[in-house]
Amino acid sequence: MIIGVPKEIKNNENRVALTPAGAMELTKRGHEVYVQTTAGLGSGFEDHEYTAAGAQLLPSIEAVYEKAEMIMKVKEPIEQEYNLIKKDQLLFTYFHFASYEPLTKAMIERGATCLAYETVENPNGSLPLLVPMSEVAGRMAIQEGAKFLEKPMGGSGVLLGGVPGVEPGRVLILGGGVVGTQAAKMAAGLGAQVTIMDINLDRLRYLADVMPANVNTVYSNEMNIRRHIKQANLIVGGVLIAGAKAPHLITRDMLKDMIPGTVLVDVAVDQGGCIETCKPTTHEDPIFIIDNVVHYCVANMPGAVPYTSTIALTNATLPYAIQLANKGWKQACKDNEPLKKGLNVIDGKVVYKGVADAFGLEFTPVEQFL
Repeated sequence: MIIGVPKEIKNNENRVALTPAGAMELTKRGHEVYVQTTAGLGSGFEDHEYTAAGAQLLPSIEAVYEKAEMIMKVKEPIEQEYNLIKKDQLLFTYFHFASYEPLTKAMIERGATCLAYETVENPNGSLPLLVPMSEVAGRMAIQEGAKFLEKPMGGSGVLLGGVPGVEPGRVLILGGGVVGTQAAKMAAGLGAQVTIMDINLDRLRYLADVMPANVNTVYSNEMNIRRHIKQANLIVGGVLIAGAKAPHLITRDMLKDMIPGTVLVDVAVDQGGCIETCKPTTHEDPIFIIDNVVHYCVANMPGAVPYTSTIALTNATLPYAIQLANKGWKQACKDNEPLKKGLNVIDGKVVYKGVADAFGLEFTPVEQFL
């Protein structure tokens, strides 16, 4: 198969979909890998490392899309890429369709086969291609939240770990999944008082067992959220419903109950966000303030630490990419049920129910194409 790796052109997105090591694993199996010149530079990988791994370089994003049967990316195509996508071309990337209707309609119009990292799902409900970036984003949520709690950044001036004689900051984490767990580890390590909320009691029991003493678990409901936001200095939204929009657990009216200078970090913003007042921001302009509450809503948080993120992502995506390249997407998805769940749009039809429901579009069962 001919695989293309374009340079990411989303604002401040420095990751790349494939490391040189990943390129080597594909080329040694007889596949052709074409990488856009300088695509890996933001992550610390030079062009010569790709050519040494057996990949070939192309000078432009247009050339990569024109050449490739399968495009591997990190983030969803943006508007200037839409017309480069060919009918029946396989796109393997993060899409987060349910949060952005124009992208969904563009991919339907282009007739592409869209296989989304974020909806590849194991039998136990885990999302193997979302996990590594969720781990990065969860840890970064505390790192960034702590920074924006500083007074010059707009925050309340609280040091999360406190010092002897001064109580530590309070961190509220909505969601006890991968993001929430990693955020709790980081916040607890800094010495903050941490509360994790979730609706899954089994998950809360597990977290209560493995987390240190400065992490508490609380069942998530509106009354408990309203009570805890009044004391929190940093609130992290880490709620995910696979392939669908996240629910708004913090609403506009709740901001008035927060401490002035509270920081909200909505990691779910690329799925619509679980905080009503959040809208996507960029690393270039990461925050905005509403009612004296700082909102950090960067939709590609791991893009700020691209070396770590690119390696972590390739470690997860490569086994699936090899299957797609070796067998073609149809056979690979027949043989691999988790991979099949990654299919969102095929030949102008929406085949993932969460996406169809988000925009009132017709849903077509994926089995019609396999």
